[in-house]
Amino acid sequence: MDWKSGNDAILEFAELIREKKANAYTGELKVGVDLGTANIVIAVVDENNRPIAGATQGASVVRDGIVVDYLGASQIVRKLKGEVEGILGVDLTYAKAATAIPPGILAGNTKIISNVVDSADFVVTNVVDEPTAAATVLGIQNGAVVDVGGGTTGISILKDGEVIFTADEATGGTHMSLVLAGFHHISFEEAEELKKNESQKKIFPIIKPVVQKMASIVNRFVIGYDVDVIYVVGGACVFNDFEKIFEDETGIKTIKPVEPLLVTPLGIAFNCQR
Repeated sequence: MDWKSGNDAILEFAELIREKKANAYTGELKVGVDLGTANIVIAVVDENNRPIAGATQGASVVRDGIVVDYLGASQIVRKLKGEVEGILGVDLTYAKAATAIPPGILAGNTKIISNVVDSADFVVTNVVDEPTAAATVLGIQNGAVVDVGGGTTGISILKDGEVIFTADEATGGTHMSLVLAGFHHISFEEAEELKKNESQKKIFPIIKPVVQKMASIVNRFVIGYDVDVIYVVGGACVFNDFEKIFEDETGIKTIKPVEPLLVTPLGIAFNCQR
């Protein structure tokens, strides 16, 4: 994959989810399960990493990379698995799958995330860190990949295709919602809805300090590394001016792929080991 073909694959995957349809395929399927803070996504690809099908649902069963509602997470993954099976017309029981974690979480938490996926009758063959999964889709060989999730901002620095540094810090989309809630004197749940439904022009000036903080976190981590480009992915970076703020704060060219929410789930499926 390179940047263009990666973006093409992401757009194809987004359309499959939106239209609830599947591509034709031959050979074995690979599954990626992304347990995000705000969304759970299942991605299915073929042996050549072409998107085949997918499904997503909003959720609040994971916080900062930690499963806080094991039963709820398992039920959602099983439900999405059933949806994808209905679209494909194929039983995915005991299908090989991969999942992902933010960089730096404890081994026990990693095991719980893996167990959630196993509980839906998948067989977990790999657990990859989220920014590295995103880098796989976009063919990134050098630079910093920043995955801005609901609860955390994770970063992987790559050199010649190898990950040489990973880190994670608790600032993400949840913090944007908290700022909105405080500004408007509304509940967190109301702020989450406002973030989804209000125009970016009204929302972004209020949450801009959170984005600046994310950029300062990344800036601190890249010091001492030869980073020429920052790639931002994840659902919390969907705002049009997000990458501009990063670029202003870090002084490093920052770019964002299409459909940033779906990059990491697709990359997880790419990293499923047959």
